[in-house]
Amino acid sequence: MTTIIPPYLKKGNTIGITCSSGFMDKEKAKACINTLQEWGFEVMVGNTLNSTSTNYFSAADEEKIEELQAMLDNENIHAILFGRGGYGMGRIIDKLSFKKFKKNPKWLIGFSDITVMHCHLIGAYKVASIHGPMAAAFNKSSGSAKNVEALKNVIFGKKINYDCAYHPFNTIGAAEGKLIGGNLALLCNVIGTKSDFDCKNKILFIEDIGEYKYSIDRMLHQLKRAGKFDKLAGLIIGGFTDIKDTERPFGMETNAIIKEVLKEYNYPICFDFPISHGKENMAVKIGMNYSFKVAKTKTTLKEI
Repeated sequence: MTTIIPPYLKKGNTIGITCSSGFMDKEKAKACINTLQEWGFEVMVGNTLNSTSTNYFSAADEEKIEELQAMLDNENIHAILFGRGGYGMGRIIDKLSFKKFKKNPKWLIGFSDITVMHCHLIGAYKVASIHGPMAAAFNKSSGSAKNVEALKNVIFGKKINYDCAYHPFNTIGAAEGKLIGGNLALLCNVIGTKSDFDCKNKILFIEDIGEYKYSIDRMLHQLKRAGKFDKLAGLIIGGFTDIKDTERPFGMETNAIIKEVLKEYNYPICFDFPISHGKENMAVKIGMNYSFKVAKTKTTLKEI
């Protein structure tokens, strides 16, 4: 089925900011709000940003559902930028209605815990979305100007064309396919749910943060056992940030763990692509068609 592509943004459009997962202080979103306004957008800030919550979550599930539902349904909001990730989208995703959204789709932007939403949109409704920086990334201390500029280009409709350096673990080759993926832990989490994803002839990308090495190995084997690696067109390994080890060492570095799990597959695979929880997190459009080339000099991902 053809992917539904929401309208790209133009100056004067409105972007809504909501926190459907963890709590975020509004102070950390100031740079984001100011930048979006400098780009020519109106910004509607939801109450879940800097809410009165006293626990991990940005607000009670009911409040988060009500706010996100209103933004999904509001035809005068042209894109939704999630304030931050963390955890929480899986608690509310099945309580949202996408009836009006399907008739007037808009770009939903985020990563990490928002992987659940990306999988849900492309899997259940065939609607494209943007995996990319959220509000905190606009702060110089936690993001990069390159990431922010890439997001700007994407939401204004510029086609993606990224490259990264050669890695010795790469599997050389070329492929074309629709791009899917996101955070490894959340990809595992949605298997068997209404947000499950189809990998056949797709280019899959994965990244993660703060996991133990054995957990990465376990999650990769879960994807493998679920058949998610079997019929891929290609595989992109993004950044694995702040990875931990147990007191008794796992015995392999992170990329070596990944390489070992994937050794039987001969489609193109690249390592250290600039999608991550770290300083490099380039925005990509999920559900769109790409050309993916892994060569001995560099790797390229180009929207077609």
